[in-house]
Amino acid sequence: MASEDQNAEPDIPAPEINPDKVCFIIAKARELEAEDEGVEADDSNPTDDESREILTEEAYPTIRKEVASFIEALDDDEKAELVALAWTGRGDFSAAEWNAAVAEARSRREGKTSVYLLGIPLLADFLEEGLAEFDMSCEDFDAENYG
Repeated sequence: MASEDQNAEPDIPAPEINPDKVCFIIAKARELEAEDEGVEADDSNPTDDESREILTEEAYPTIRKEVASFIEALDDDEKAELVALAWTGRGDFSAAEWNAAVAEARSRREGKTSVYLLGIPLLADFLEEGLAEFDMSCEDFDAENYG
């Protein structure tokens, strides 16, 4: 007769990256998603077009630079885990496959991690879903920084 311990799932390793770092990137990625409407300024009246030109990427390059600099300042392990979290949130890997996801992120690294991550549509959603796979969230971070 098998014991319950033999039938239990093995412990799923959790990401070691500080969740506050991930939550900061999520917050900044949401700001980028909100601003990049792709509407270019023209000769129209700002009142008539509701000042949409301020929502273009050109209006706020500092947010993109800020989050890119933050990502590039992470160590190699944190960068790999950040990419693995995005992949997990996107459904490419499950929480049980965490070690494989991190190993894949390390082996596939080419160029700047920030360029890769900021090129992923819905990055904030994927990172948030990735954290949720490990029963983690940004609730405390949001309450502390935006509450």
